[in-house]
Amino acid sequence: MSITLTNEGFVDIIVFMLAHLLSGLRDLIYPDCCLICKNRLNQEHNPVCANCLRKIEMNLPPFCADCGRHLDQESIARNICRNCKNNKFHFDKAFSPCIYTGAIKKLIHEFKYKYKDYLGEYFSSLMNDFIRTYNLPIEHLDYIVPIPLYKSRLREREFNQSQVLASLIAKEFGKKELSGILIRNKANKTQAGLNFKQRQQNVLGCFCVSDPQIIKDTDLLLIDDVLTTAATSDEAAKCLKNAGAKTVILLTLAN
Repeated sequence: MSITLTNEGFVDIIVFMLAHLLSGLRDLIYPDCCLICKNRLNQEHNPVCANCLRKIEMNLPPFCADCGRHLDQESIARNICRNCKNNKFHFDKAFSPCIYTGAIKKLIHEFKYKYKDYLGEYFSSLMNDFIRTYNLPIEHLDYIVPIPLYKSRLREREFNQSQVLASLIAKEFGKKELSGILIRNKANKTQAGLNFKQRQQNVLGCFCVSDPQIIKDTDLLLIDDVLTTAATSDEAAKCLKNAGAKTVILLTLAN
């Protein structure tokens, strides 16, 4: 009995063999080590050890009414943090499950710059748990919108980390993700090292809305990975509001 392979079948076999070969080489060169402490992992397919997971600092109430950061004792009476006291944002409220330091900061760096897109599953689970724990009004929101990357940055990174998170959150809560509604129409220099006013100027006018009619009078959940000065998120929220959105709630992984 003879078996005849089509060209397509032959290619499929070659691709399958190469994938397994590369997987084996990867495991030899890059053993299954914790992404943070680099110790060998006991759990299969888990990128972070249990000890390092416990070191992630969670953002706990009371929260700033504007940016969602934890309030210190001096700020509780005002209900907003010192950073937000003199700033007015275009998003209606912001939330984050984690504090951008230590373990989570390291993981986000791996996620964004070292092609570890599979971390999106873990990150989105933190965000989903936060939504449920603090009763974010996701059932009343119409769409989930990720902060976009400029096309050259997207080619460089190969994926948009905010879109990965938005897609997984939308799937979890049965919401529609609008990944193409908000467009980044110009490349900006990096925000690192800039103060708030400089960051505002750097991102000014960098977003546009592809179809304003879709988001007219809607309530939106805007997704990004990190909230620092909020300049980028604020510019995105301003663009969405100017295009007709009624409410923009911002959710980031860390602040």
